[in-house]
Amino acid sequence: MKKAKLVLEDGKEFIGISFGYEGSVAGEVVFNTAMTGYPESLTDPSYTGQILVSTFPLVGNYGVPKKDSENGIHKFYESERIAVQAFIVSDYSSEYSHWNASESLGDWLKSQKIPGIYGIDTRELTQILRESGTMLGKIIFDEKDVDWYDPGKEDIVAQVSPKKVETYGTGKYKVILVDCGVKNNIIRCFLDRDTTVVRVPYDYDYSKDDYDGLFISNGPGDPQNCIAAIKNLQAALNQDKPIFGICLGSQLMALASGASTYKLKYGHRSHNQPVIKYGEKKCYITSQNHGYAVDNKTLGKDWEPLFTNLNDGTSEGIKHKTKPFFSTQFHPEASGGPTDTEFLFDDFMELMAKKK
Repeated sequence: MKKAKLVLEDGKEFIGISFGYEGSVAGEVVFNTAMTGYPESLTDPSYTGQILVSTFPLVGNYGVPKKDSENGIHKFYESERIAVQAFIVSDYSSEYSHWNASESLGDWLKSQKIPGIYGIDTRELTQILRESGTMLGKIIFDEKDVDWYDPGKEDIVAQVSPKKVETYGTGKYKVILVDCGVKNNIIRCFLDRDTTVVRVPYDYDYSKDDYDGLFISNGPGDPQNCIAAIKNLQAALNQDKPIFGICLGSQLMALASGASTYKLKYGHRSHNQPVIKYGEKKCYITSQNHGYAVDNKTLGKDWEPLFTNLNDGTSEGIKHKTKPFFSTQFHPEASGGPTDTEFLFDDFMELMAKKK
């Protein structure tokens, strides 16, 4: 029941109670509006360097899943470790009940040395972040202060990207997956579709590799820091093999094409963001986790928007007008849902089939 202090860079302070690892940390404070899926969110590499706030009041009631593996990756998690700096909730339940639970959320956080605090008014905290925008913060135990840490000022993709090439599956179609912090369910979606996935580091030069399609994954931080990935993608845009990008992958594709990106005030991190496809009237409900966006006004003459966010009009994907290149800012593979847009993986498969 040790107390901890959350300090925001604007000077505001909140006192909470620990239910995780008791060690001071710093990072960028962001909020997530999902009602379920905290194991998936906590292991999403896109949250690297961030202190995550859950707006849903009760967390921990279904524990965390078993650590089973399938096809060489965790079966119930989005990566092999917790990605966030710390986790903040309003009310924590140490009593859990779920058919697949193996331990409590608190025990899991402690085992991976990730602080977790509850008893904070997350409604007030979220309102502060919505008014002021995403800001830096610290969680301090026993008055042991730490330096401020801004993950946007360094290439944190290098921290989450693998150091070697790995291959999954033996399917008909070969996809080069550029791992900038990929979520495991993206790999699962490809393996379910007769695909051999070759997972490569974010700065890997695939220009001389043989493949049917190129996939650029999600990941953390400012896309403009991924200089090597952008350079490799620029070369790939000169050929006509299908390319599909998700989240950070969408931003990298835009930068490689000559467009610009910018930082959002507080980002999109929720499981209920409405988007509309360009030229259509059908709305899709999507899961999102990003702090940067593509500036559609800077798209070149050969590119056009693919999806638009209905809440604020920001870019939710782009496509090339003549070549088989497209991207989405949201997550069509969302584990925990919604899966309204998982058909985009089928669209990518069709593009590879036509080209093959």
